Amino acid sequence: YKYKHRPHTHIQHTILHISPSLLIQKNKKVYSLFLFLLLVWIYLLREMVSATVARTIVGIFGNVISLFLFLSPIPTFVRIYKMQKVDEYKADPYLATVLNCALWVVYGLPVVHPNSLLVITINASGLAIELLYLAVFIYFSPAPRKVKVGLWLIGEMVFVGIVATCTLLLFHTHNQRSSFVGILSVIFLSLMYIAPLTIMSKVIKTKSVKYMPFPLSLANFLNGVIWVIYALIKFDIFILIGNGLGALSGAVQLVLYACYYKTTPKDDEEEEDNLSKPNSQLQLSGSHGEAKRVSA
Repeated sequence: YKYKHRPHTHIQHTILHISPSLLIQKNKKVYSLFLFLLLVWIYLLREMVSATVARTIVGIFGNVISLFLFLSPIPTFVRIYKMQKVDEYKADPYLATVLNCALWVVYGLPVVHPNSLLVITINASGLAIELLYLAVFIYFSPAPRKVKVGLWLIGEMVFVGIVATCTLLLFHTHNQRSSFVGILSVIFLSLMYIAPLTIMSKVIKTKSVKYMPFPLSLANFLNGVIWVIYALIKFDIFILIGNGLGALSGAVQLVLYACYYKTTPKDDEEEEDNLSKPNSQLQLSGSHGEAKRVSA
C-alpha cells in the first residue's frame, strides 16, 4: 500500500516544488512575449482610439489589480476576528496605506490634477478598505494600542487636511498644485516600496522565500507595470516615478524568487503557503507580509 502511493506523493511534491520556479525560469520567453504583446496592444490602442480612451481602459485594468491588492489582507482580519485579538499583527502597513491613499485622492481632485478620475476611484476605495481594516484592528486591540493607533490615524488625517488646505490656498494653478501634492505622494509611496528591501535582504541571507509570497510579488509587479503604462499614455511624472519603483521592486522580488525557490527548505515552503494567506498587504502600493511585524 505504501509502495503504491509513494510515486504519486513524489510526483505531487515535485510538481509543487518546481511549479513557481518554472513559471519564471522556464517561461522567461513567455513572460517577455506577454509584456511585448501588452506594449504593442497599448500602442495600437492609442493609435486606434484617442489617448484619453486608451488611458481609461488601462486605468480600469489598474483599478482591478490594485483592488485585488487592497483586498489581499482579508484573511488576516478573518483570523483576527476568530482569535478575538490582534496578537502579533501590526497596524503600520495599514496606517501607511491610509496616508498614501489619502494623498493620492487629493492629487486626483479636479482642482489639483484634472482628468484623474481613475486615480481617485481606486485610492478612495483603498482608503475606505484600509479604514475598515483599522476599525477592526482597533476594536480587537488592547487599550494602550487602541490609543496609539487612534492617535496615529488622527495625526494622518490632520496632516492630509493641512496639505489640502495649503494646496488650495498657496497655489493657484493646476501645475503648481499637482506638483506640490505629487511630490509628497511620491515620497510616501517610495517609502512604502522601500519596506520590502528588508524582506529581499532576508531572502538573500537565508536563501529562503518563505517570507515573500509569489502571488503577491507577481501582483505588485503587474500593478506597477499597468500604472506605468497609464502614466506614459498621457505623461504623468509622479504616477510614473511612484509606480515605476513598484514595478522594479516587484521584478526584483520575482528574480529573487526564481533564484531561491529551489533552495527553500520543504518546511519553509509549507510555511510560506500559510504566510501568503494572512500576511498579504498592498501596495499600491507595496508593503508586504513581514511589514506587519515591524513595529507599533
